[in-house]
Amino acid sequence: MTRRAFLAAASTCVLALGVAACSSSGGSTTSAGGATGADATLTYWASNQGTSLDNDKQVLTPVLDAFTKQTGVKVNLEVIGWNDLQTRIQTAITSGSGPDVLNIGNTWASSLQATGAFLPYDSAAMTAIGGPDKFVKAALDTGGMAGQDPTSVPLYGLAYGLYYNKAMFTAAGLQPPTTWEEMVTAAKKLTVPAKQEYGFSLAAGSYTENVHFAFINGSQNGGAWFDAAGKPTFTSDANVQGVLRYLDLMQTDKVVNPSNAQYDNGTKSVNDFAAGKVAMILNQNNADSSIVSNGMKSDAYGVVPFPSPSGGQKIATFIAGINLSVMKSTKNKDAALSFVKFMTSPETQKTLDKPFSALPVLQGETPVFTDNAEEAKTFQDIYATMSKPLPLVAAEDQFESTVGKAMNALFAKVATGGTVSATDVKTALQDAQDQVTAATGG
Repeated sequence: MTRRAFLAAASTCVLALGVAACSSSGGSTTSAGGATGADATLTYWASNQGTSLDNDKQVLTPVLDAFTKQTGVKVNLEVIGWNDLQTRIQTAITSGSGPDVLNIGNTWASSLQATGAFLPYDSAAMTAIGGPDKFVKAALDTGGMAGQDPTSVPLYGLAYGLYYNKAMFTAAGLQPPTTWEEMVTAAKKLTVPAKQEYGFSLAAGSYTENVHFAFINGSQNGGAWFDAAGKPTFTSDANVQGVLRYLDLMQTDKVVNPSNAQYDNGTKSVNDFAAGKVAMILNQNNADSSIVSNGMKSDAYGVVPFPSPSGGQKIATFIAGINLSVMKSTKNKDAALSFVKFMTSPETQKTLDKPFSALPVLQGETPVFTDNAEEAKTFQDIYATMSKPLPLVAAEDQFESTVGKAMNALFAKVATGGTVSATDVKTALQDAQDQVTAATGG
């Protein structure tokens, strides 16, 4: 489905709301805002945050039971994997058969907001969930487009860090890198292709991972991906050189196994890291549980900020995370807002942040996702002082899809023996930009 068709279909659903609500969830309603107590049943779509869908259910079920005990509101839980979640949301919007409350990737917030299918957290709704001041401002800013009431609020905070194997660094006489140049030098020293050992592993076949690092590397060069009017500016020299620098980890520096071009998610890199096949990976802090579950002890690795080139801007991550939205079509608005308030309360956040390896999204809270105080401080500093939000524009989803897939193709070319130049990168980004411009009617 094209973006234009998607928005048109979604608009049809929204217009139909004047006649009949799209949500099919149960519960009797009140004129003010739907079912509010023991007669209400919410449908909640949770994203996969744990080691498996079953793990998520095990973690969330007692939390939801506590909410039901406190309010009388029942919650039907469905955990949906990341490969399916966005499609399920799009289908829910167009079909009108969706949940009351759902998790979204915070980078989708502006694009989903543009469909008009989500409940705006206006003054009344924001007050009902505890007010805006309880959230970390940078996290709340990811809730939708600037200047509009957000249609999502932060639930779990995430940030990228550079994980390194302490034993491999010590054996090679290396210190954790503080610049891009030091990182590449260390990676070269730790790469022994004959032993299938590499300095780095990248999810080079994942368009979502690739576009994240296109954004971060371009931002380190001072680049922007959209102008103030929301028009794409993909082909600036800062962006081109940032993408090429990232590709060169495999192409020129040869510190990444070419087979990584087939890694279509970050889990495969985490597995290589935990198995001692690679010395460094770039992952969000929720990689901790997977690393440990793969047999690597938490004191065997360290984390430092993803380093910039000398003279570059100190941007190590975008403000990553999971947000919580309410479908505008819910028949249980009051119960849904009560649920959002419960899920974003300090008590529930402390309960969920550790198993889901999440950073706090509430003011004044400290990380509990790890017992390693040094790692916790590193990620909190990255999140608070070295982050930049992805573009808060309606075409953000198109940016992710087109640029990320362009990078997949460039990595595939490198992995099969081809050469990618700055001109090739610029041509690929121009094609991505043209697609976004056409899809948004520009």
